[in-house]
Amino acid sequence: MSAAPSSATARIVEGLRREGLTVAIAESLTGGLVAAALVDQPGASAVLRGGIVAYATELKHDLLGVDASLLAEHGAVHPDVAVQMAAGVRERCAADWGVATTGVAGPEMQDGHAVGEVYVAVVRSTGSEVRGLFLPGTRPEVRAATVQAALDLVVECLDEFTVAAQVEPE
Repeated sequence: MSAAPSSATARIVEGLRREGLTVAIAESLTGGLVAAALVDQPGASAVLRGGIVAYATELKHDLLGVDASLLAEHGAVHPDVAVQMAAGVRERCAADWGVATTGVAGPEMQDGHAVGEVYVAVVRSTGSEVRGLFLPGTRPEVRAATVQAALDLVVECLDEFTVAAQVEPE
């Protein structure tokens, strides 16, 4: 599977670099593909702090600090899990922004969640954004679409950050 289209990664690397921000990635179903997409972009070393692939549910707690009771009640496929994964990787990698992916790539349901149910999240000092998606397709197609969704969410957050930074107080 190739990395996501370079237009999003180029915007992310350039935008984060311009703003003096760093990012870290927590991944489950994407297995490192979001981080790999960023690493494929020249200049990524200026902004990417690192990543954690926490594929097993218990590692989401052990490595990223996701609340064990949340995982016990809802499993790994939940919007709050995505947000906590992003917050955990942000903290553990000492990054300004944390990004996370969690969901079901298939081929079978997981803990009552359908194939294609995915959550992507971005956490930064000013708050968090999470998106729930139902992505059609095969396992590789769901994973590729999840990478793109995560990158698109980072671009949207970066655009919002840039606009907010340009607004001067009265």
